Amino acid sequence: MNYVLALFLPPLSILLIGRLFLSIVVFIIWVPAVVFSGGLTHPMFILLAWILIYQAHQDRRAR
Repeated sequence: MNYVLALFLPPLSILLIGRLFLSIVVFIIWVPAVVFSGGLTHPMFILLAWILIYQAHQDRRAR
């Protein structure tokens, strides 16, 4: 479910995996980037969120 949320709101998805500071930074960059570029930079943030979600799952599996 978190992967689907990352499609629409990457900062919220990053927040849900427990990375508070990173989600705030991504939100501050994400909003103007989406507004001024017309959504062209949105896939970059989706990819970042997916990578972080995958790493969080790998960390849980390793424990």
